[in-house]
Amino acid sequence: MASASSFDIVSDFDLQEFKNALDQTERELGTRYDLKDTKTEIESTDTQMTITTNSEYTLSQVRDLLESKFVRRGLSLKILDYQTEEPASGARVRQVVKLRKGIPDDLAKKITKQIRDDFKKVTPQIQGNAVRVQAKSRDDLQAVSASLKEADYPVALQFINYR
Repeated sequence: MASASSFDIVSDFDLQEFKNALDQTERELGTRYDLKDTKTEIESTDTQMTITTNSEYTLSQVRDLLESKFVRRGLSLKILDYQTEEPASGARVRQVVKLRKGIPDDLAKKITKQIRDDFKKVTPQIQGNAVRVQAKSRDDLQAVSASLKEADYPVALQFINYR
């Protein structure tokens, strides 16, 4: 008798790699000639970070630098949700970047609908910020994960807890 196999679809990132990428960015801000005297500050929490610098040009340079460090550290750029630029005190520019974690309900419903439509032998279930996918065959599960990797969703998807 074959037991059911399953895996979870989540949207998460490694917090330590995130902190390492921020450290590398801040170090390079202090050594790079065009950004050295801009007094750029990056403040971060587990859910967002705030970039404060002296002009829109340096803000775009800091974003490029930050994104390159994220890619080198294996973090997806889909976790970054840039908010609008706003003026800060002292003729400076501030931008809040929210960090996406978890799969929103509407996107989870869309993912489960796609799985139900494309794969008849697989049963997806929404469980909080994750989607659990079950099937009797591991081949069906691998086909589901391959299909979801090809689809372009606004969040970074990871497939964990293969059982």
